[in-house]
Amino acid sequence: MDFDWDLILRLFMGGMMGGLIGLEREFRAKEAGLRTHFIVALGSALFMMISQFAFNGRFDAARVAAQVVSGIGFIGAGVIIFQKNVVRGVTTAAGLWVAAAIGLACGAGMYWLAGAATLMTVVCLEMMHLVHRYVAEKVVEVTLSSDGETDPLSVLEKVKALKLRAESYSFTGGKIHLSLRMRRKDSLQTLQNLVNKLEGIRIEDLN
Repeated sequence: MDFDWDLILRLFMGGMMGGLIGLEREFRAKEAGLRTHFIVALGSALFMMISQFAFNGRFDAARVAAQVVSGIGFIGAGVIIFQKNVVRGVTTAAGLWVAAAIGLACGAGMYWLAGAATLMTVVCLEMMHLVHRYVAEKVVEVTLSSDGETDPLSVLEKVKALKLRAESYSFTGGKIHLSLRMRRKDSLQTLQNLVNKLEGIRIEDLN
């Protein structure tokens, strides 16, 4: 097989488009970033070209591509973690899956399709991040220290007065442990308002 600049271009485009998605994940400090997405897309493009040109039509080209789709699931599963009753990394795993698809498209020479998919993915990730930041809710784990004179039940009443939802709570040795569901945008200010309304209470730990 002779040297072909078109094949090099396919590799380059695959890696760069996957890298764009990875760059967004890198900025968000996610489990898989620029390098991982770049390598996944580059490898997918390479597999697609091998399936197309290496066997001179003796094998079905779709078989190698199908194995890429199956294999990327193992990498995706590695970035999904379960922590404090919250599943993290699903979006990053989906991004790796899309990066593999973009790499396959570049390997097949479908640059416009790959470019459109890259643009749509990055726009989706950025837009949903903004929506999540200002609208979505999260569970905040708060540990409050009491001076011993404050009734823990009065703390719960103040929580309800601020229209906060306590997912769970417990009292241990003068400490009050709360799991509060609140809007991401207002979480810190809301907690400060809660503490200001309670005498003899301070925030000891916040997650």
